[in-house]
Amino acid sequence: MIHDVDVLPARGVEPLVPHLATIRRVVWETDDTYTIALDLDPSAAGYTFKPGQFNMLYVFGVGEAAISISSDPATSAVLTHTIHRVGSVTSSLAGHKRGDVIGLRGPYGSSWPLTPAQGRDVCVVAGGIGLAPLRPLFYSLFRERKRYGRIILLYGARSPLDLLYRVELEEWANRQHVEVIVTVDRSDTSWKGYVGVVTNLFSYIKLDAPSTVAYVCGPETMMKYTVAELERRGVGQGQVYISMERNMKCAVGSCGHCQYGPYFICKDGPVFPLPQVAHLLERKEL
Repeated sequence: MIHDVDVLPARGVEPLVPHLATIRRVVWETDDTYTIALDLDPSAAGYTFKPGQFNMLYVFGVGEAAISISSDPATSAVLTHTIHRVGSVTSSLAGHKRGDVIGLRGPYGSSWPLTPAQGRDVCVVAGGIGLAPLRPLFYSLFRERKRYGRIILLYGARSPLDLLYRVELEEWANRQHVEVIVTVDRSDTSWKGYVGVVTNLFSYIKLDAPSTVAYVCGPETMMKYTVAELERRGVGQGQVYISMERNMKCAVGSCGHCQYGPYFICKDGPVFPLPQVAHLLERKEL
């Protein structure tokens, strides 16, 4: 059973039947990552989602892929998804253009819980494409800014060219009581910031550990070391939430591709309270 994580059921009578969605625009964030904006078909009237949930995007004649929603939950009439081009479906989507129609079903999965963070500081740690499912969280935090204390983002990418949402990162950093610290694994001559793994950035902040709630998303190895660093600094497991990204095929727990120990990422996640899965992070090749 999931505790302190918001879970919404999939919309519709038949969860495997997609709605139609029309591509509004495709924006390339990096050489291999793009953001696609979608207008939903009228049949999806009333569609809503919470930060951290995902959709299944279907390319007719090719297949479908689970993609985190990266837009503002308050404006779900237009949905955006930031996609890393790695397989047949995501490569096919990358070739689509304005006006093309694809299938969409969802939303699925659990979401980032906001209630535990009210009246407390928020520390967000993201690695690479892991910033995409955290982006709606920031929109929600900023919308009710007075409910939260400091907001800290520690973000790491492979190189300066792999950073997502660069304009928004600058806008967020200019907000009051918001700290945005970015690092890259490999720098170039244009980069004037930090170099190294994202956990190094903890050296440049001071956490009020008892009053901090942390949200973490990125590669599993990165999350493992981030969790260890948070614990070393006094942030208890009960104050940490992570999002798992696995090979989800059906989104309804039938195919078993995303099984993670006793859980299915698509149904029980992707967002988990750390105590629920901390013992699984220690197991190799699970």
